[in-house]
Amino acid sequence: MADETGDVDDLKSANAKELHRAVREEGEEELRRPLASLFWSGIAAGVAINTSLLTEGVLHQHLPDTPWRELITALGYPIGFLIVILGRMQLFTESTITAVLPLVSDPTRESLLRTLRLWGVVLSANMIGTAIGAATIAFGGLGSAGAHDAMIAVSLPILDHAPFATLINAVPAGFLIAILAWTLPNAREQSFLVIFAVTWVVAICGFSHSVVGSCEAFLLFFSGHADGLRTVFGLILPAIVGNLIGGAGIFALLAHGQVRGEMTKEALKQRKEERRQRRLDRRGAKSDQHG
Repeated sequence: MADETGDVDDLKSANAKELHRAVREEGEEELRRPLASLFWSGIAAGVAINTSLLTEGVLHQHLPDTPWRELITALGYPIGFLIVILGRMQLFTESTITAVLPLVSDPTRESLLRTLRLWGVVLSANMIGTAIGAATIAFGGLGSAGAHDAMIAVSLPILDHAPFATLINAVPAGFLIAILAWTLPNAREQSFLVIFAVTWVVAICGFSHSVVGSCEAFLLFFSGHADGLRTVFGLILPAIVGNLIGGAGIFALLAHGQVRGEMTKEALKQRKEERRQRRLDRRGAKSDQHG
């Protein structure tokens, strides 16, 4: 019996380390991408994520005013995530864990700067994309007049929260989206269902997601329901901070903590060698440019 328990524990440990490695390598790949690639992928994600708001609006428009209306309307929320994640676009809240695992595994100044670079570019691009999408909905006559009004109706509840309440409400959203990014390498064949289930939970619980929430916030701004200061500092910024706390500050550290003690000296040595090689490559590139 003891041997069987030991085998199960060894399997869990191996699975956790394998997941950690898979997510960390995905983060390393993202961190190595050129700024232009990150930026345009982030804009594409910001525009595409508006599909969540569009779908929710259409469902809200055609459903009767009943107690279960919000539960069914929330089925539209995962659509944008499915498009963005399965389309391999850059979404800020996914990178709260993928970019942090390389950092906590190799906590150096260089790693920190690479992580901040990724977050800065992707978050800025996501915000530009959501603003473009929201402006198109508000001014471009996208969809019917009824759908437009329904999208505003779906967005209005975010005004019920003070900035601190929005921040607190964003922590579990960041945690759940980080869980999603952590789970996907082990659930490739069930990716659709995993993405759908996790993001639907975010929607029905009313948690604040910084990117989808910015779609709603920008729509309310462009339609005159919120001023610029409240849009940025009362709605968007608190959600960003809360998502970071939940994703990078809580889940990423917990995910790393469960395997930290088992990481071998060989793995640490390999990462140091990879870091040294990156420095040599950069020096070589600079030499070529001066030559």
